[in-house]
Amino acid sequence: MSAPVLLRLSAAPTGAAAPFDEASFAALLGRAGQDVVQREQSRTLLGEQLRELRDLGFGALAVPVEHGGRGASFRDVLHRVVRLSAADASLGHVWRGHVAFVEALRLDSADDARARRWYPRLVRGDFVGNAQSERQPTATLEARLVRGSDGTPRLTGRKYYTTGSLYADWVHVAALDDDGERVALTVDASHPGVTSTDDWDGFGQLLTGSGSTAFDAVPVDPAEVRAAGDEPERWHHLGSVFQLCLLAVVAGVAQRALDDTAAFVRGRRRTFGFAGETLPREDPLVQLVVGELSAAASAARRLVLSLADDVDTAVAAAPPERRERLAEVQREVFKAQEVVPKLVLDASTRLFEVGGASAVSLSAGLDRHWRNVRTVASHNPAIQRTRAVGLWELEGVLPDWKAPGR
Repeated sequence: MSAPVLLRLSAAPTGAAAPFDEASFAALLGRAGQDVVQREQSRTLLGEQLRELRDLGFGALAVPVEHGGRGASFRDVLHRVVRLSAADASLGHVWRGHVAFVEALRLDSADDARARRWYPRLVRGDFVGNAQSERQPTATLEARLVRGSDGTPRLTGRKYYTTGSLYADWVHVAALDDDGERVALTVDASHPGVTSTDDWDGFGQLLTGSGSTAFDAVPVDPAEVRAAGDEPERWHHLGSVFQLCLLAVVAGVAQRALDDTAAFVRGRRRTFGFAGETLPREDPLVQLVVGELSAAASAARRLVLSLADDVDTAVAAAPPERRERLAEVQREVFKAQEVVPKLVLDASTRLFEVGGASAVSLSAGLDRHWRNVRTVASHNPAIQRTRAVGLWELEGVLPDWKAPGR
């Protein structure tokens, strides 16, 4: 689609977060999972599902109780992202930027002024999108924050891979300021200078709103501008959170691939080459493939949630131990980035062994599992992270990765 598609979610009434009801959440997952193949094939975006999640208080799960939220741990939130992704891989992925934004707020818990601004917005249901990367030959950011003649900072630029921004009330952006320094800022997505376009052209994750977002002289609250700086603790933390959100999506896809494959097999009456002799679900080779899928889904989920536990433990530590623990967690996340997608990609290829040519039917949509995992895994090439782990094991150092763009 080349025309702008605006799906901004209207804010819920102010006040305490909606009570997050697990039964309502499960019912929503059931509805979202029923027509996921048709929704993807028709490119029907996720406005309705995200509105329901907002009304359930999903976006405020991790907001501290004293600020009106549920006080859920990162692990608890990520567990629900896995479940969302099992219903619809795009629906889980859309929350990546929002989850990271809330986790960054919790890491900066000493910044009371920022918390007073943001927690009420999150509690009322506001959704935060993400706009960091740009689609251009170099890593230098072109988005600029320039102070106008009236003294108001204004953002101008164009971003790509802006997951969730198509649906967002706020967009978190990386830009360069007047001095050429990288800054992080958040803008009101309802401003007429903000335009999101559903032009994502990947073969997977079709409904994440990961296309372009343009900013045309959008005013920025000076209080919302933060120097990116070279804060190792912050980069270790956010690096782990962003990557684990992706791995949670992969784990959810693995579960849905298992569920879809089992349902496909149960409904079949014949096995290729042996018509009428054995029901497919009784075939030992079919059982083997389904068992492999079950093992992959379980291992992926358990590894991701275990690392999310480690993030929670590290964040709760006191400085300087917190920084050391976050660095250690990030190294462990790098290792998982090598293992989890490879495990699930292999399983989502093997699943086609259960059904012959009928398994490649477009109406079954089993191909979407491989496509979605392959797309998610391409966000941050695992070979770079795996090489970094090897360097650490041999030399005890990691590459000096910093935010690009300045």
